Amino acid sequence: MSPSIKNPMPLNNHPADTSLHVPDTVDAYYAPQYLDGFPVTEPGDSALGDINTLPVMEQPPRGQAQPFAHSPLHDTPSMALLLTGLLAVTLSYHTGYKYIENFFHYMFSTRRRENLFEDHTVNETKILTALVANTCITEGFLIFFAVQLLKPLLATSLQSNVFPHVAAYCGLAAGFYIIQWLVYKILGYTFSDKVGSKLWIDGFKSSQSFLGLLLLPVLILVMLYPAHGKLLLTIAAILYIVARLIFIYKGLRIFYGNLSSILFFILYLCAVEIVPLVIMGGIIIWITDILQVYRTT
Repeated sequence: MSPSIKNPMPLNNHPADTSLHVPDTVDAYYAPQYLDGFPVTEPGDSALGDINTLPVMEQPPRGQAQPFAHSPLHDTPSMALLLTGLLAVTLSYHTGYKYIENFFHYMFSTRRRENLFEDHTVNETKILTALVANTCITEGFLIFFAVQLLKPLLATSLQSNVFPHVAAYCGLAAGFYIIQWLVYKILGYTFSDKVGSKLWIDGFKSSQSFLGLLLLPVLILVMLYPAHGKLLLTIAAILYIVARLIFIYKGLRIFYGNLSSILFFILYLCAVEIVPLVIMGGIIIWITDILQVYRTT
């Protein structure tokens, strides 16, 4: 048993406070002082008035809930397709960057040299294929938004079935590119020599490849800010027209020989540059209608 300590010294050597009174029972009652609120003691204080007199926030009027608008930005397969095209360009850039550096040379140059008979290297072919694929994918996405803007009645169906429409439009853009390449190949072989035909085809490939890089930021803005879709799609159409005009100008420099060739060039513009675009528009609507029927069945 430890010895008891009598009269312990308080901490800090202060004398014990003997004025503190502890009630003998636990039933001691302390009456609150401010049952009616705190009194106003300072000039700047103000007593709270009746709560019913305070301003009340009005609830906004309730309307019918709007459905969520799906777009390629919120569709996983569609974004995977777009990122695949970008990944292909990125992976092939390291070995084929010289082709991108010579974009303007291929688009504008009509100089005839012996090495024009040489084909593209393997590295240039890889990055050219990646750039063309990126252009076709970007154009397919932009066609999706253009159809949605020009045909509002089809917007609901497009938004409920995004990837089939995007894939169909991308495939249509790729098919249109291949058909154009074959037509230019035939025309170049028919109306020009091997050097002139190669110069013309190189201008077509480079202008379309460069067009895809220009359309990509426009597509990103369209997906992020669909409210400005009309303006952005107009910019995309202008870029496409400019790219075609550059290619047409190069063809005029290659094939123009005398005044009689102007007539053939006008026929070329109507038959190869204008009519196919009109047919392309009709095919887009036709494919969209097929997808509508497939969706309902």
